[in-house]
Amino acid sequence: MEFEFVIPELRAELLRGGRVKQYTVAELLSPALLRAPLDEFQSVFRTQGPLAILDHFDVLYGVLCHFKSLDASLQEQTLDLVMKVVSQHSSILPSVLGSSPPAPILRQQHLNTLKMGCYLLTQLVEAFEERGAKMQTLAVSAGGKGRRPKAASLSVDWETDRVSSLQHLTQLLQLELWSLGPPDAALTRIVTRCCYRLLESPAVVHVKNKPVREAVAHLLALMIRRYNHMLGATLNIIQLLQHFEHVAPALVHIVSIWANEYGLKTIVGEILREIRLTVDNSGGSETLGVRAIAAFLSELAEEIPTAILPNVSLILDLLNKESAALRSGVLCCLSHMVCRSLSGPGLDADSRRLRDAFLDLLSQHLHDSNALVRSRALQLLTAVVRGKALPLKRFQPLVMLATGRLCDKAVNVCKNAVNLLAAILANNPFCGRLSIDELSLSHQKELKKLLALRAERGTAPGVPLHPCEEWEAILPELLPALQATLEEQEGETADRGEIGDAPQAVCEEVRALLKAARYRQASHLALEGLSNFPDAFPFRTPSSGPQDGEGVTDDETTLLRILQACLRGAGTEQEEEGDSKVPEPEVDEGTSELARQEVLVQYLHDTLLFGEAIQSAIEIIGKLLASKNPSVVQDAIHFFVSIAEFDVPGSMAGMKQMLPLVCSKEPGVREAVVDAYRQLYLNPNGKRPKPLVLVQNLTALIFDASVERIKCLEELVSEFVRQQEVEGSVIQLLWERFTGKVAVTADERRAAVILLGMAARGEAEIVGSNLETLFAVGLGPRAAENYQLARDVCMTIGKIIHTKKGLPGQREASFRLPSDHPLFSSISTAITEGFSTPSLGWRPFAEAALSLVYGLAETPDRLSGRLLVQCSRLLLAPHPVSAPPPPGSPQSNGTTGQVPSHLLANLVCLVGHVALQQVVHLEQSVAPEMQRRRLEREQRSSKQRTANTSKRGSVSAMEEELGLVEGSVEDTEADLVRRICDGELLEEGQLLAAFVPLVVRLCSNPGAYDDSDLATISCLALCKLTFVSYDFCERNLRLLFTLLEKSPNPTIRCNTMVALGDLCFRFPNLLEPWSPSLYSRLRDPSRSVRRTALIVMTHLILRDMVKVKGQISEIAVLLVDEDEEISLLSRSFFNELACKGNAVYNLLPDIISRLSDAECGIEEEPFHAVMRLTFGYITKDRQTESLVEKLCQRFRTATLDRQYRDLAFCLGLLPASERGLRKIQDNFDCISDKLQQDYVYQQFQNLVGRLRRALRPELKVLVDEFEQRISRCHSRGLDEGDSIDVKSAQLPKAVGKGTAGKKMSSAATVSATPGVGRRNKPRRKVFVAFSSDEDDDEDDDEDDRGKSRQRGAEGVTERGCRDRRGGGYRDGEW
Repeated sequence: MEFEFVIPELRAELLRGGRVKQYTVAELLSPALLRAPLDEFQSVFRTQGPLAILDHFDVLYGVLCHFKSLDASLQEQTLDLVMKVVSQHSSILPSVLGSSPPAPILRQQHLNTLKMGCYLLTQLVEAFEERGAKMQTLAVSAGGKGRRPKAASLSVDWETDRVSSLQHLTQLLQLELWSLGPPDAALTRIVTRCCYRLLESPAVVHVKNKPVREAVAHLLALMIRRYNHMLGATLNIIQLLQHFEHVAPALVHIVSIWANEYGLKTIVGEILREIRLTVDNSGGSETLGVRAIAAFLSELAEEIPTAILPNVSLILDLLNKESAALRSGVLCCLSHMVCRSLSGPGLDADSRRLRDAFLDLLSQHLHDSNALVRSRALQLLTAVVRGKALPLKRFQPLVMLATGRLCDKAVNVCKNAVNLLAAILANNPFCGRLSIDELSLSHQKELKKLLALRAERGTAPGVPLHPCEEWEAILPELLPALQATLEEQEGETADRGEIGDAPQAVCEEVRALLKAARYRQASHLALEGLSNFPDAFPFRTPSSGPQDGEGVTDDETTLLRILQACLRGAGTEQEEEGDSKVPEPEVDEGTSELARQEVLVQYLHDTLLFGEAIQSAIEIIGKLLASKNPSVVQDAIHFFVSIAEFDVPGSMAGMKQMLPLVCSKEPGVREAVVDAYRQLYLNPNGKRPKPLVLVQNLTALIFDASVERIKCLEELVSEFVRQQEVEGSVIQLLWERFTGKVAVTADERRAAVILLGMAARGEAEIVGSNLETLFAVGLGPRAAENYQLARDVCMTIGKIIHTKKGLPGQREASFRLPSDHPLFSSISTAITEGFSTPSLGWRPFAEAALSLVYGLAETPDRLSGRLLVQCSRLLLAPHPVSAPPPPGSPQSNGTTGQVPSHLLANLVCLVGHVALQQVVHLEQSVAPEMQRRRLEREQRSSKQRTANTSKRGSVSAMEEELGLVEGSVEDTEADLVRRICDGELLEEGQLLAAFVPLVVRLCSNPGAYDDSDLATISCLALCKLTFVSYDFCERNLRLLFTLLEKSPNPTIRCNTMVALGDLCFRFPNLLEPWSPSLYSRLRDPSRSVRRTALIVMTHLILRDMVKVKGQISEIAVLLVDEDEEISLLSRSFFNELACKGNAVYNLLPDIISRLSDAECGIEEEPFHAVMRLTFGYITKDRQTESLVEKLCQRFRTATLDRQYRDLAFCLGLLPASERGLRKIQDNFDCISDKLQQDYVYQQFQNLVGRLRRALRPELKVLVDEFEQRISRCHSRGLDEGDSIDVKSAQLPKAVGKGTAGKKMSSAATVSATPGVGRRNKPRRKVFVAFSSDEDDDEDDDEDDRGKSRQRGAEGVTERGCRDRRGGGYRDGEW
């Protein structure tokens, strides 16, 4: 029976009748009846082959219709049968199609078999794919991590059969099927639809599915080449990109196979054209499809850049679209084409112009409005630099562009700008070392040689131009003269006459005229030569020649060629003729040397400019080391490592600047710093340095380093020693430098002993085994020659205190030396012998020595007491007349005469430090030792307890469980130490008590002692004495604050400020009433005092030792301080404060009030700058709404026009939102009468503009209403519907400047100074201060904080002293 199988659009069409002889399914079998007919078809297929499907198609169609309800084995059997049908059919078709066409009946049978097999196979593939996706979804929803259900454990491997099915279809369709009939569009449709359905699965991009992607690519390529599917493939690719974002990598893989293996590069252009049309129709906004298109473009350019390059004009317009992802994708295309197709030395002129155009676009988008695009452009330029594709001339401009992006607000942009600069430096084509000084000297030296060579040859001082460059330079002026000459030639009819016999002479004359810029005469002479010597060079006319410009005629072209040849000289004749046997020209040695020298000078000049450009970025990158983002800090660290390897000036400063980051809380940052120093110092260029080189490099870090950086370097060195990364030869060299076996300077000896102390932190035996050498060399007879070295020796020996002292909780006695140890006798001798010398280094040495005595000696109080007695006797000895002794000094007790001021200062220095160290010794050594001994006694006694103490034992166990035993035990020793400090150390009969009147007298009478050094030391000693006793501190606290406020010496004010800050931790209740005096130092005229006060107040506030109120505005003022360091410290304080909940929000209203006050406020411009910074910490919507309401309410109590303007400005800083607008509308009566001022009205107009841009279109009615209200109030005053309290609005104006005015100002809380100038009459807080909602919470915690401060006054002495030791006293300053 003859019939025609028509591939249906819908599966149900096969059940309905069609045209005549069209195949129709006779009966759709039920699922239960399909097993037997399928087995029958399988047996028939073995005998009849693939044509058996013609009689059994209904069975297979039934399986397809009931696929979801069938058993898995039946599904697999059907798929296997259909695959075999298609495979065998593709095997027998070549013999059937042979050389002669088959019979019509046989042709129709094979055509129907082909269509049926392809239809069934594609439909089954789609059905199996749908089943797999459903099972995967069920597995994920059930919590299985990709685990298939039990039904998925089939005998058939679908992953393999899916590829096999596509391969069978490819094998069948690649045959020459034209003998069976023309290509069927329906066949193309079902095959390609099956391929695109497979690509819709998210799993297709997995690595394991690469065979699937390749099989789909080969099948679709076959459909494009033989079945006219190019347009359909293009449209389907675009549709897939619009609906499935994951499909971009798979499509890139497929298109690359088409272009590389099948030569279908034209489809790339079609795809790009469709992408452009699709993006234009969608408007280029940021959508899922646009992002997928961007990813497709970037990956496609990476795979086949040569296919995109001819069609790049189709996507350049996409750079102007709104989507940032799309712009990034196009820029990625450009960078890949530059790196892969437009790089290398063999580029022609067009390729170079195209490359430069692409690089220009990449550079332009460094200033894109979107931070993601800017960041992506920097990444792409980094890839271009690393790919060696950046031209030489673009290095310096790119450095300047990257430097400009270092200040970008976006963190990722800054990060990638640093990476770009590091890549430029690592891949620069100039040299491996960029030392500016060396390059400058080399450039000047070679420039002098060049000038000398030019002088010898008599050339001009300018750089000679190449003939081609010279021709391009004169061409713009030559063309008008040439055209004028040709016009004159047309009007001439007479003979020009003879000009000579030699064409070379005419050529030289034309060249001389061109050199002299006589272009008209040169053109006339060239025309004469053309007419007289038509066959001689350079007047010979070629058949064709290059045109040098647009719009020139043939005559102009000929004449231009002649003039150019004359300018180049006679040597170009052989080049024109193209003679392969060109004789070697005679080279002038002088000319060759001059050319080489010019090239060398130009190279040094470019290298110098590049080095200077890199150096300009160092300062900005140094600031990035203080960034909050750890990744930015790490990239900045890597950059400094790079410039250090290239020896760029400023690299050492950057390495020192990053040193404090070794103490960073971020593990990544700390590890980056450690790795940086390890790479530069311990493993430069992958090799271990020589011991001398390493020691010299570490010594360079110590020179001019601050105390903080030396401590950070100590962390690094101790870490390296602990990890055994420092060789023993390095330690040995340090000892040789210290002992003088190696000739070094005094500073290098100091650096050696400091480095030994750092190494001792990692391994104590480095110092412990050479203790005698240390004090014999550093504290021996030569100690008086260099007290700084002696001080460093004491500090180095002190490193073993922390390593050998027992750890907390251990029951071993701490490491101490006997009091008769030679170390202490050396110390005593060095102190007493240097007491009478006016050396500036003696006092720091004496303090370090006393600290060492208290840290290592068994009885340090006795040793220090003997030292004080000996020094007092030296003071009492006869001295030359210097200054009158103060009453009450040891000199007045039976001794007449005067003492030098430096002796008195030395004695007072010893007294103060002994007092401080005595307290530290009691709290950190005596108290723990007492506790250790008591615990040992209790442990011994517990072993001797009898069994009848079980009841007491249960009580003790209960107390221990409740935490009562440990607290009472600790309080026992703490109370004892506190009683000793308060009642014994400074009482009569004690040694220190004899010196207390002297110290107090020196500080109380600064006018009687005009020596500034003595005043500074006396004040410092008084501060140390106040730490000993609560009563003594209370008696002398007013004296300290007097010195803080009235001392003319900034050093005294700084030292006193630091001491008072530490006293706040030790005696918080005693210092709390003096908080305003501490805040007042934030406006000190001295820069050092302001900086010290800011640091102290930062610690007090962040540790909750000072209750923060309106005085916080004094720190806010420092945000705009003229000193950059103070400004950065203030900004850092607010950053830390912002991390403590709503702290900044709570304080902001008080800050505004105080800074806008007429008496204690600041000018408007600084006020605006401060507010911009502080309002940046308001990020929550609820905080914004509350601030809007509070600022509106403040308009009621404001009394000055300046305050109105400030409040309006602050309202303008808040984000525009619907709720904020409603808050302003609710409180409009507070601001309506203030809108008459132009500035206030303008601020609200600006707010209206921002509201229009921020709010939704349906809320624009509210904005219009608000704008009308403020306009009415501004133009006519108060609106009739607005009601305010007229008395409250006019009363401040009527009061004037008298006492009543001050009273009203106080009531309005404009002056926020607490406790100053207030009336005794109580006022209601709710009307006086519009404080924040959270202020009540702070007041609720006031009692708890008071209790904590009381506990601090009684039990935090140990922590206070530890903090003070951490701050340290160095070289006469805290």
